[in-house]
Amino acid sequence: MAPMKLALLTASLLLISVLNALAAEQQKIDRILVVKSQHRLQPLNGGTVVRTYTVAIGRGGVAPKQQQGDHKTPERIYRIDRRKANSRFHRALRISYPNDADRERARQLGVDPGGDIMIHGIMNGFRWIGSMHRMFDWTDGCIAVTDEEIDEIWALVPDGTAVEIRH
Repeated sequence: MAPMKLALLTASLLLISVLNALAAEQQKIDRILVVKSQHRLQPLNGGTVVRTYTVAIGRGGVAPKQQQGDHKTPERIYRIDRRKANSRFHRALRISYPNDADRERARQLGVDPGGDIMIHGIMNGFRWIGSMHRMFDWTDGCIAVTDEEIDEIWALVPDGTAVEIRH
């Protein structure tokens, strides 16, 4: 290869690498907003919405979670505190429910607050359902997206990311 062509190819590859790195850095998520009444999950970067996903939530309705077994999705600010690659759903990001306020509220009510609230994909073996899963709320209090969407979210969201869940 001629020296000029080699230099041009090298410069092009370097430019592509830099642009890809910048694009990846811009896509890093620092917060997730979930609006239950709108069935919407939005990853944010510096306050800017990166993407909007339509979600299914807990089959107990849009009221906030009160206790174990009510099938409701909690409302507060939490954090992604664990990843489950081998979940019974295609990948799952666990949120830090219950937090201290949730535990105190449950203690005052004399109930178990429950736990294991996740953002997850479709139940294993049912990937073919795809976006049809959003036709009704079906989870036990979790936030569900398609398998392809949880793969995207999984790649963009670091552990410790804040998750705000609103009515």
